[in-house]
Amino acid sequence: MSYKIGIIGTGYVGLVSGTSFAASGNEVYCIDIDEDKIAKLRKGISPIFEPGLDYYLKQNIREGRLHFSTILKDAVSECSIIFLCLPTPPNEDGSADLHHVLDTAKEIAEIMLNAESKEKKIVVNKSTVPVGTGEKVQAIFDAILGVGRVVVVSNPEFLREGFAIEDAMKPERVVIGTSDKWAEELMRDLYEPFVRSGNPIIVMDVKSAEVTKYASNAFLATKISFMNDLSLFCEVVGADIEKIRIGMGSDSRIGKRFLFAGIGFGGSCFPKDVRALLHTAEEHNIDLVLPKAAFEVNRKQMQRFVDKIVSRFGRLNNRKFAVWGLAFKPNTDDTREAPAFYVIEKLLLAKARVCVYDPEAIENARLHFGDRISYSSDMYSATKSTDALVIVTEWNVFRNPNFFKLKELLKNPIIFDGRNLFNPEEMKALDFEYYCIGREQIKKG
Repeated sequence: MSYKIGIIGTGYVGLVSGTSFAASGNEVYCIDIDEDKIAKLRKGISPIFEPGLDYYLKQNIREGRLHFSTILKDAVSECSIIFLCLPTPPNEDGSADLHHVLDTAKEIAEIMLNAESKEKKIVVNKSTVPVGTGEKVQAIFDAILGVGRVVVVSNPEFLREGFAIEDAMKPERVVIGTSDKWAEELMRDLYEPFVRSGNPIIVMDVKSAEVTKYASNAFLATKISFMNDLSLFCEVVGADIEKIRIGMGSDSRIGKRFLFAGIGFGGSCFPKDVRALLHTAEEHNIDLVLPKAAFEVNRKQMQRFVDKIVSRFGRLNNRKFAVWGLAFKPNTDDTREAPAFYVIEKLLLAKARVCVYDPEAIENARLHFGDRISYSSDMYSATKSTDALVIVTEWNVFRNPNFFKLKELLKNPIIFDGRNLFNPEEMKALDFEYYCIGREQIKKG
């Protein structure tokens, strides 16, 4: 059956989730305090770049299944299932800031207390929250409304930016944290249209569901950091990390994904979630050695890449560099904790000049850097009269450039490739200096 669903928060997770629920026949009320954002969403204008999102957004608005409002009561009064898709940014100590989640839960409870209808509701924590948050949210509702009016469920998201619509429509798995049979049945029914190909709906207790999200991201971050840590060893001994990746990835116990060595991970999830997991572990006097090491390796990997540039040029003042890629990964405009920002800040600190290009993330970079760097409308003009090209994000458009054109535009035929897009032997044949990750470095002379 179809449901009336409330989505509180129209950030990345909320907007993708709400649009996907609407696309499966539900009536969805999306709520956000940002009036400008809501005004644009009502016109079908998405605040984020995500392939496929614009199409489903406009279609479901047009067909009357997707509504946007700044008034929380609009969703609470209409909907039987309410998703909390709110930001949980890191505090200075690495812990997750839960005030958006807890304050909104209290507001929802107070609206329900004063409502004529005494309908029982499900409130779903879709936000990434530390273990024990479900208990805190449940306690708020029980204290204000009494036990039994609201069941709090954990339903962590596993959306990959750039593939979020696909992941929402056809999830590899759906994790539902609840011990309440009524809530379990409704949540199973809600998600049934998304798993008809046979992918599992996994039901567990709330705490286990909360940990599952953090554990998944920490493990993927660890895979990336393992390869990045190994890449330095490969450079020293003369091995090729790309060949090793293929050899390792063919083992089904290891798998092919997340084995690419590079400049390091960024984005809204891995850095924040690893820090939050470590902080929660420390609160319980547990030392999680592997996630801590993964986080530290990631920091060092970005610095190692900068060190390659410094090692080649020495003093960077008055040098000019072209940077291809600003988003933390391709197919998104998200620049949160993007490795490119780390690299650019280090170059600027060394008094270098920087010109950047990215297919989607220029405006987000402009908000961060302002006029401290220059911006290009195409990938080639960014390289004109620069001392070297620095590649940080592996957009497909960067994979097969016109190398002859690059040689004409660059002052020096030098490429620093943080994503191993090219073959070192081909770079040597083209007479480029080529500095990559965990492979042969093609140096001058």
